[in-house]
Amino acid sequence: MSPAPPASPEGIPAVTVVGIGADGWDGLAAASRAALSGAEVLIGGPRQLGLLPSGHCPGERVAWPSPLRPAVPALLAAHAGRRIAVLASGDPMFYGIGRALSEELGPGALRVLPHPSSVSLACARLGWPVEDTEVVTLVGRPAARLAAALHEGRRLLVLSADAGTPAEVAALLRDRGFGPSRLRVLERLGSEQETSYEDAADAWSRPPGAPLNVLAVECRRSPGALRLGAVPGLPDAAYESDGQLTKRYVRAATLAALAPAPGELLWDVGGGAGSIAVEWMRTHPSCRAVTVEKNAVRAERIGRNAERLGVPGLRVVTGAAPAALAGLPVPDAVFIGGGLTAPGLLDACWAALPAGGRLVANTVTLESEALLADRCRRHGGELVRLAVAQAVPVGGFTGWRQAMPVTQWSVTKPGESGESGEEQR
Repeated sequence: MSPAPPASPEGIPAVTVVGIGADGWDGLAAASRAALSGAEVLIGGPRQLGLLPSGHCPGERVAWPSPLRPAVPALLAAHAGRRIAVLASGDPMFYGIGRALSEELGPGALRVLPHPSSVSLACARLGWPVEDTEVVTLVGRPAARLAAALHEGRRLLVLSADAGTPAEVAALLRDRGFGPSRLRVLERLGSEQETSYEDAADAWSRPPGAPLNVLAVECRRSPGALRLGAVPGLPDAAYESDGQLTKRYVRAATLAALAPAPGELLWDVGGGAGSIAVEWMRTHPSCRAVTVEKNAVRAERIGRNAERLGVPGLRVVTGAAPAALAGLPVPDAVFIGGGLTAPGLLDACWAALPAGGRLVANTVTLESEALLADRCRRHGGELVRLAVAQAVPVGGFTGWRQAMPVTQWSVTKPGESGESGEEQR
């Protein structure tokens, strides 16, 4: 982290972040105007800098280079000791430059003067409560991540990347079975040129409009489209698979044992169709996962499943474990769904876990079951057998068809206090 810039004689940090809307200078509060007028250096995007009247803001104007994030430390260092005002669209701490500056300088070195965000303005126009509206940003992110937020009746606000985003979102909705959804594009919010238009995704044919826009989506599922819930245990039909798939009910039990929490990282070893990693990431937008699959065809299939189900950020590593685990970031949890008998695999996964990390392993073979029973004796945890039967026609009657039972070992790695696995059981 770079050292914080010196404070001004008044005790105000030398870097002030000023939120500005499409209404420009006229929409700014007095404190924001004063910060911009008194700045020796004004940093921002060309569009934002163009909103400032030169007569009121005489400071040197510096446009952000591209890519922006890597340039932040050098640009601040180049103007150290001067009063700096950084311009941001709307609220600087809502998907804005405020985060990068806070990480670089520390929050105590910043003065942040927010403006109403595009989300607040959009909800005001729509009459939607902000707290009940889910926000998905597609600025610098793939549109596929929107798929994880699609549920019947939900209201979404999509932060658009550019003028092409509305058509891209309409196409995604049609592809994911949400063609009847209503889309409303709100352009240039807060400016005198503000406008909006709407239509159903199925009927969307509008040409690109203004690049500065927010997209409101009222989700409606097509009749007959596969329904995907918000908790683990999606229908097996949601996945493209060659049969190497952790089936729905076992998958739900496995995710419960893994217990994902926001921000955590999963290793999914022996990915198959990638269902465990996909549903881990769907539990919260900040959850991350790496899936390791030695079969290249299956690895490509995992990527397609991840994109279709709204988690395109899933990292897929093609290679055989444990060798393919080398260099991966430290996991919070590990799932082993295949290859348990590979020499050194269990040891490598156990060693990679930090104290408090969780490991869950599933198997259907006697050889791997014996291995898990041995590890349960050594490390503790819980050993369970999951058996699922489905009702199927038997002649003119109905009977039970038993799936192969799954043996599951789940364990939490002891902490540094020295507690043993035996004490955890």
